[in-house]
Amino acid sequence: MAGDKPLFFDDFGNDFVGDFPSKWNSNGSGEIVLMGDNNEKWMEIKPGSSTFYIPDTPNLPEEFTVEFDLMTAGLDRKTSSGSKLILRLDDNTTFTTNKNTAAIEIPFCQFIAIGMVIESWSDGKRTMRNSLSVDIRKTILEPVHISMAINKQRVRFWINEVKYVDIPKLLPIADIQSIKFSPIRLRDGIDRIFIKNLKVMEGGVDLRRKLISEGRISTNGILFDSGSANIQPRSMGIIRQISQVLQQESGMNLKIVGHTDGDGNDNTNLELSKKRADAVKNTLVTIYNISADRLQTDGKGESEPVGDNATTDGKAQNRRVEFIKQ
Repeated sequence: MAGDKPLFFDDFGNDFVGDFPSKWNSNGSGEIVLMGDNNEKWMEIKPGSSTFYIPDTPNLPEEFTVEFDLMTAGLDRKTSSGSKLILRLDDNTTFTTNKNTAAIEIPFCQFIAIGMVIESWSDGKRTMRNSLSVDIRKTILEPVHISMAINKQRVRFWINEVKYVDIPKLLPIADIQSIKFSPIRLRDGIDRIFIKNLKVMEGGVDLRRKLISEGRISTNGILFDSGSANIQPRSMGIIRQISQVLQQESGMNLKIVGHTDGDGNDNTNLELSKKRADAVKNTLVTIYNISADRLQTDGKGESEPVGDNATTDGKAQNRRVEFIKQ
């Protein structure tokens, strides 16, 4: 589930291989490496004791979403039962957990199923700890997409669009200052962790309820390949939410409207926006079995900007898809 307004994004595009990424801070070590058939840039997180990797996110609102890609290498039956990546939502930007924090632990152990631990601390006292009975041993051996939605105290967590955590009051406070990544008990040079494409978005309100109550939503969370109408896989969670509304509200029809940023030719952008709206419609029809008769499409190109096309953030706001009740 993606939010509505971009706050932070890092694909390491401006960083050099071998360097620590410029938009992050750490008390440990890490570097940009090239991985995969396409030589994509990933940040390798190195093992250490009480190590934190902290992106330079701005002040975080009460409602926001976090997404990133995670890849592992070298995990085997000798990987420690205590090996994990801890995702923390914290009240400070220092290399400590301080007094108010919430955490979700992603386990890497392969020889036994280790539960996904969730934990919360308030004013220095632990208020919640539980191990959720899940088995992600095979899942974590392949590259995965991680998503979190924070709505005040409520925290939800997905791996590849499968929801594993939905805790109504996991966060002890609403004033969260940072997102922290902590690798625990990894074998140096053997158990390896990589992340890329960290995206933080303001918002993340349940789009289903908003569409039903207000009859109109706009989202930046449906992503396309550059200059293309090819929908990126990480966008399927939002499209699934739209399908759920249409399945529940059998009398509802929708108009899908695509918008682009101001880069490129006006006519090209207009045509691209229409193709992107058609691509979303096609996904709803072919994957989620929504009748094509209930869906109209349109494209506005760059004609209705909501952000400044002279800035990166403004362009990101302008690349959006609207759903309008008919």
